[in-house]
Amino acid sequence: MEQNIIVRIANSGDVHYAETITAEMESSAKARGTGIAKRSPEYIANKMAEGKAVIAHLKDGTWVGFCYIETWSHGEYVANSGLIVVPAFRKSGVAKQIKRTIFNLSREKYPNAKIFGLTTGLAVMKINSELGYEPVTYSELTQDEAFWAGCKSCVNYDILMSKDRKNCMCTAMLYDPADHYTPEETTQEFEKKSKVYERLMHIKQLVFGKKEAKGASKPKSLLQFFFNL
Repeated sequence: MEQNIIVRIANSGDVHYAETITAEMESSAKARGTGIAKRSPEYIANKMAEGKAVIAHLKDGTWVGFCYIETWSHGEYVANSGLIVVPAFRKSGVAKQIKRTIFNLSREKYPNAKIFGLTTGLAVMKINSELGYEPVTYSELTQDEAFWAGCKSCVNYDILMSKDRKNCMCTAMLYDPADHYTPEETTQEFEKKSKVYERLMHIKQLVFGKKEAKGASKPKSLLQFFFNL
């Protein structure tokens, strides 16, 4: 199936996919019980027209997946956002193709920018590690208010704010072109700690799922231990 999927930089001729993409983003977020910054079809269409997005489709035009670029802090930070793959094509390898293509596009357009992402999925963490991303604390991400305002449409926004934007359900990962390990090193590190990361995500679900639960400070210390927070 993978070889029949075309992954490429989007353009103005792809704007007719925008409504389908935003509908799938919203549906997927609801199914996961987590959230992503909600974007309008117009916003997605604009990213396509600017050449700041990657789209995947079959030869007959059937849409398969999508991701786009956002810039923050005057171009100092870049986010590869909104990664989405149609359910029928998940586990086909297309998500990895999309991530690598959008990463390379980001490096080409913004060679000095730090590239970061927020994810609740272990599979995405693995793909990111293969590109040279490292898990980081939220303090190492952009502090641009416009970025954090985009989280308001996420179902976990209250959790984010209750933690003073220092933690949430998502795991933060960062690629710093000026100071980074090789993809081989970050991949090896991920493989060694994958069980730890999986446990971390489980703990986050338990802790943050109970907003003001008594005794939350103890699980939080485990988070600090695993990620050196």
